[in-house]
Amino acid sequence: MSLPFTQVDVFTDTLTQGNPLAVVHDADGLADEQMAAFARWTNLSETTFLCAPTDASADYRVRIFTPTGELPFAGHPTLGSARAWLESGGEPADETTLVQECGVGLVRVRRDGALLAFAAPDLIRSGPVDPAKVAEIAEGLGLAPGQVLDAQWCDNGPGWVSLLLTDAQAVLDIDLAAATIGTQRIGVIGAHPEGSETAFEVRAFSRGFEDPATGSLNAALAQWLVGAGIAPNAYLASQGTVVRRTGRIHVVAEGDDIWVGGDTVIGIRGAVELP
Repeated sequence: MSLPFTQVDVFTDTLTQGNPLAVVHDADGLADEQMAAFARWTNLSETTFLCAPTDASADYRVRIFTPTGELPFAGHPTLGSARAWLESGGEPADETTLVQECGVGLVRVRRDGALLAFAAPDLIRSGPVDPAKVAEIAEGLGLAPGQVLDAQWCDNGPGWVSLLLTDAQAVLDIDLAAATIGTQRIGVIGAHPEGSETAFEVRAFSRGFEDPATGSLNAALAQWLVGAGIAPNAYLASQGTVVRRTGRIHVVAEGDDIWVGGDTVIGIRGAVELP
């Protein structure tokens, strides 16, 4: 089975500096196991499959797979899939806003010049984290107790627990090679000094892997920190510094919505031959 294929770099305007996403088009005829097998083979943080929508309000439907399973929602796959769908000739019903159907329902994606941004979906779980769990995570990351200012559940699908650290340098200093991380997905964030290019430094850890730029985590962090008055209504976050990427995530709170966006670059166009 030969299907159109696109590989997109997300949260960057320079290929190789963001978070790559594999996108398979016209994927309605694929079985779940075919999708899962291809996602395992690409070995990227996520691989998506574009399908016809089942909801009349949606422009397209996307299924999102990691090498270990399917996700109901993820941020960089949302933006990368939207870019691939548009690039392949997709025409949204609304000129400025696409509607994506995925596991969490309908997600709006708006276009502002070259920038794509999604409206953060509602959190599945929020609120404080059990202190014993926070202590366990902090110890596993090699953090001193005083370096963790707060912790919250930031779950919009993947299941993030997030720690607010004293500053960006504390985030950057975490040595993943020496860390002990179980199955819990962990996000960490800390503020850069005033006047820096970006307001916050973000890192995302999952099963010993560091994600270079993570839309779902940044969306949930913004819902927490903007809502708590810790972050301003608009800011730029950096992610991927330690893994030699320059991911840039734009966050804007407008009314009841938090928009999370960035640049996208298409690096590969072609076809994939699936058994």
